[in-house]
Amino acid sequence: MTKPVLLPEPVSSTWEWQLDGLCRGMDSAVFFHPEGERGNKRSDRETQAKRVCAQCPVLQRCRDYAVAAGEPYGVWGGLSAPERLGWDTRATG
Repeated sequence: MTKPVLLPEPVSSTWEWQLDGLCRGMDSAVFFHPEGERGNKRSDRETQAKRVCAQCPVLQRCRDYAVAAGEPYGVWGGLSAPERLGWDTRATG
């Protein structure tokens, strides 16, 4: 008897959590800094993004994804790229 072929998991089930994100449909400029943005302007934008994330029902899934994937840019799961460095998803999830 032959073994059944295991198909890869459907992509939609891997990413469907993003459909519930509060950031969905928002201007991505809130979460990703423009070239050369520094100082108070960058800090204010990140604070705005983190406020959205703090209320988001998929915050932890988003954070876990960004850390595991090594997302190099933007605010994901309430963390900026520098904040994600060294973050251990096993400690939170």
